[in-house]
Amino acid sequence: MKYGFLRAAAVSPALKVADPAYNAARIAEAIAAHAQKGTELLVFPELSLSGYTCGDLFLQKQLTDGCVAGLLAVAAATEGKKMLVFVGLPVVSGGKLYNCAAAVSGGKVLGIVPKTHLPNYAEFYEQRHFAPAPKGHRLLKLAENVTVDFSTDILFCDAAHPEVCVACEICEDLWVSDAPSARHAAAGATVIVNLSASNETIGKREYRKTLVSAQSGRCACAYVYADAGMGESSSDLIFAGNHLIYENGALLGEAEPFSGGEVCADLDAEYLLNERRRMNTVRSLADGEGDGYLRESVDIMSDAEPTLCALSSAPFVPAEEGERGERAQLILGMQAQALARRLAHTNAKTAVIGISGGLDSTLALLAAVRAFDLLKKDRKNIFAYTMPGFGTTGKTKGNSLALMEAMGVTARTVPISAAVLKHFEDIGHDPKVLNAAYENAQARYRTMILMDVANETGGLVVGTGDLSELALGWCTYNGDHMSMYAVNCGVPKTLVKHLVRAEAKRLGGKTERILEDILATEISPELLPPDAAGNIAQKTEDIVGPYELHDFFLFRFLRRGDRPAKTLYLAERAFAGRYGRAELKKWLINFYRRFFSQQFKRNCVPDGVKVGSVSLSPRGDWRMPSDASAALWLDEAEKL
Repeated sequence: MKYGFLRAAAVSPALKVADPAYNAARIAEAIAAHAQKGTELLVFPELSLSGYTCGDLFLQKQLTDGCVAGLLAVAAATEGKKMLVFVGLPVVSGGKLYNCAAAVSGGKVLGIVPKTHLPNYAEFYEQRHFAPAPKGHRLLKLAENVTVDFSTDILFCDAAHPEVCVACEICEDLWVSDAPSARHAAAGATVIVNLSASNETIGKREYRKTLVSAQSGRCACAYVYADAGMGESSSDLIFAGNHLIYENGALLGEAEPFSGGEVCADLDAEYLLNERRRMNTVRSLADGEGDGYLRESVDIMSDAEPTLCALSSAPFVPAEEGERGERAQLILGMQAQALARRLAHTNAKTAVIGISGGLDSTLALLAAVRAFDLLKKDRKNIFAYTMPGFGTTGKTKGNSLALMEAMGVTARTVPISAAVLKHFEDIGHDPKVLNAAYENAQARYRTMILMDVANETGGLVVGTGDLSELALGWCTYNGDHMSMYAVNCGVPKTLVKHLVRAEAKRLGGKTERILEDILATEISPELLPPDAAGNIAQKTEDIVGPYELHDFFLFRFLRRGDRPAKTLYLAERAFAGRYGRAELKKWLINFYRRFFSQQFKRNCVPDGVKVGSVSLSPRGDWRMPSDASAALWLDEAEKL
């Protein structure tokens, strides 16, 4: 299924009102151009063969006959192309005139879909010319030897992959409370196309985007919206060509108004089908039986390798800078509110946090400070502990102390090396053997200190571990794995960095410099001794792999439901020029191996706030037995 991608585009070509031959020629040119680009689903605006603004000319047989001739010319332009095309035109059937969309492919007209809801208010007067879509199905004779289905309820399904189905609605159909697209999606449509002629007025663009986004999310479908462009008459209205493509509520692409342009995007049909299986509230008609839909088989999906329009290598982080800043403040606010609620509910007098000079503990402290401010509690009741051990460097210890001072919390230092050496003596461990016992004894001793301080002060231990560490099991069982509230457990490592960076910019001054130095520090648990120069020797990403890769793998595996082959294929494109295929494969295999083997740690994690669409809480989003086998995933990944 070439990984389930379908290349879609919406276009408003040059148009002359009431000149179907001219319009058909421009549409044919666009079809030829998009065939070269690998487009498989191409959508043109409402009444694109005639123009939307023809007025009473719609009642002229000369125009409707010319539009049918134009439609046949457009159909001929699709001969030999694996492409499904939708164009708009007025159609006469049973003595009535209908505003219709025609589906064409392989040189043929596959079906005609009439518009259901006709606006007749404000600047619209469609009921003057058109009749609303009739109930049921009928056959329509377009020309000699050309008879097609005429119905609102037609699904155009890919011949090789019949689960990939396209349905159509027209402009106002989307704007009503009972949009036909909801019924189409329930019948199995994974993609909805909308041929529209929505004129431009102040504020309408934003509302239009809200409608399309909401409908695509509500129906768990892709939505391709093609809008009339500047070729329409400007006697009373102006049209801007606001093309939109959404997928399950997320914007994949849009055309700038008045750009005269187009928009393309790669729709992920596999993801949409997976999402519908996951969401038990998505309406579905049983097996397509008795739903009254016609199903037309069509060659839509080509065998060519998909050429992806856009793919983010950081799916947890917004691409746009302004949105990143806004998202950062929202997430920090969520973390703070959740922690404040837990502190209030437990009547905790203090919050106790271990500060390492790394990213995670920094974010936890930033959230804790906000929580105390919300509760109007003195920040001095946040007890922040730095606990230098065998691997602690001067840089991280210095940053820990500087950050505590900048935040105005109570700072305490408890060296742990002597106590851990005594513990080694008690259990008979040679401190020269730098094994798991050597490392984990330090992590568990630090946790014991924090827990005991919390008991001593009537407080609550705030956990610092993040979502990426939970996914990989990169935490010490009953060490940093444990706390009384895990405030970072819903935040992946790539997002942790952006949250800390955003807070650095907001706070400014000396605090910003401290946070920037922490951001520039190598990620490390600092459980092994530093090198001869006193620098960090134990580098996390050298051991488990780059977090930017693991966050990408986690998103594709958990949120999108992708298999290993598809994940590697996408990673090659997202990280092109940064990682080669062999390195990507190596870390992908490591991701699956670690993810499955470390579930036992996730099955007993403390409470913590979910902030995004991916969570590993065993009480909420992710439930998996600790002894589940990774064989299927590893087998495919290793053979790639």
